[in-house]
Amino acid sequence: MRDKIITAKEAAAMINDGSSVMVGGFMANGAPEGIMDALVEKDVKELTVICNDGGFGPAFDENGVEVKGPSGAGKLIKNHSVKKLIATHIGLNKQVAEQMNKGEMIVNLIPQGSLAEMVRAGGNGLGGVLTPTGVGTEIEDSELTLQKMTIADKDYLLMAPVKADFAVLGGTVVDKKGNVYYRGTTKNFQTLMATAADTVIVEAEKIVEVGELDPDMVMTPYIFVDYIVVGGDK
Repeated sequence: MRDKIITAKEAAAMINDGSSVMVGGFMANGAPEGIMDALVEKDVKELTVICNDGGFGPAFDENGVEVKGPSGAGKLIKNHSVKKLIATHIGLNKQVAEQMNKGEMIVNLIPQGSLAEMVRAGGNGLGGVLTPTGVGTEIEDSELTLQKMTIADKDYLLMAPVKADFAVLGGTVVDKKGNVYYRGTTKNFQTLMATAADTVIVEAEKIVEVGELDPDMVMTPYIFVDYIVVGGDK
């Protein structure tokens, strides 16, 4: 089963300029940091990144010296790898606003629950998500809003299903077949994203033999996982 297990560098080699990429993690919790590093090293550009947030940007001291690097999708943003960001909030990373205001990156903000259901719809082959969330706001004009509808005297927005070329996720324990367990809140968007991409790559904190992972702990079944990266394996 070694054919499923690759390095972060090999994972990054599949993702080319202009790809759409779902990135797991919530405030970088559960993000596949090794794959992020490999994508920065490759210097991939023009990505459309779909994630909960923009990760964390770098931290600087009073002299402007970087004392802590970015995390999660923040690594791609710092590297100017992202052409378009589809996310639910960006306040944790001021570089998002800076690049957006300079016209260097398009930012499409979507309500968090709506985005989760839009990814679910993409993974399940549904035509969209009907929700009252966002009615009367700028969300009505989003490129991901298909139309406004009135049903039984109540207004709704029909939001587009969301899919991507790749999903790069972070799993806590992954067996060699690709069954995945996510610890605690690292689960976040990841189970949904695993269903909604053409190629799914999971970076594992720990990899175990088939049969060692209790079936009751499997949160993403192996049928959704194309490749496994062992955490720290460059």
